[in-house]
Amino acid sequence: MVEAVEVERRVVVAGPREEVFALIDDLERYPSWMDLVHDVERVAGAASDPGPAWEVELQARVGPFARSKRLRMVRTLHDAAHAVVFERSEIDGRRHAAWTLRATLVDVDPDLVEVTMSLLYGGNLWTGAVLQRVLDDHVERGAAALVALRSTP
Repeated sequence: MVEAVEVERRVVVAGPREEVFALIDDLERYPSWMDLVHDVERVAGAASDPGPAWEVELQARVGPFARSKRLRMVRTLHDAAHAVVFERSEIDGRRHAAWTLRATLVDVDPDLVEVTMSLLYGGNLWTGAVLQRVLDDHVERGAAALVALRSTP
């Protein structure tokens, strides 16, 4: 049985919630601040999709080794300026490991927003401890890059 790996980060980001939310509610914006997300392309949705769909290439390194994975992700929750959830949703009829990205935003004050990002992976790309560390490192760098992106004039 494969045990799910989940990484969560909270970060305080400058700006009104609506502007910060605009950076996280569309996967095509992620490569600018999340290095785990290597490439993203919006694709036509299937009739069963609850929201827009994207082909996403994730790329991670462990020392000299790199792994990449292509996923079809669908936005399954879009609570404007408050929360967004993306979930893996392949349409090839096969069973696939879960990938879920969840983000929630809460005002700290009018010019600061606390963003909580959670990434859950339910497969076996690498063993649990290695994968936990890899995902944790990427999410940590992504959180710092998101803060830097919003603090740049």
